[in-house]
Amino acid sequence: MRFALIAFDYTDSDAPACRKEVRPRHKEIQKEFKAADTLKYCGGLLNADGVTIGSLMLHDYPSEEALRADFLAREPYALEGVWETIHIYPHIPADPLFTDVL
Repeated sequence: MRFALIAFDYTDSDAPACRKEVRPRHKEIQKEFKAADTLKYCGGLLNADGVTIGSLMLHDYPSEEALRADFLAREPYALEGVWETIHIYPHIPADPLFTDVL
């Protein structure tokens, strides 16, 4: 099943530095999720000034519990204080044309 994960960063003055520090570990683990074919898409959420304030991801897991047990248990942004809030929603592509892309 597909899930959309939307996570927002902490907003304190140290948040951008924390994201920058953790990013190399985040990028490395993303390669593992992509190779396992559980991560379908990911990207940063930006504010009006172009500053990254969070993340948007599409995952493929049998259940939300499986996503939490695998992805969130190993994702550095979740474990090392980058993301303040994490929202997970079941997701289906709006058009069959996108099923191969997402």
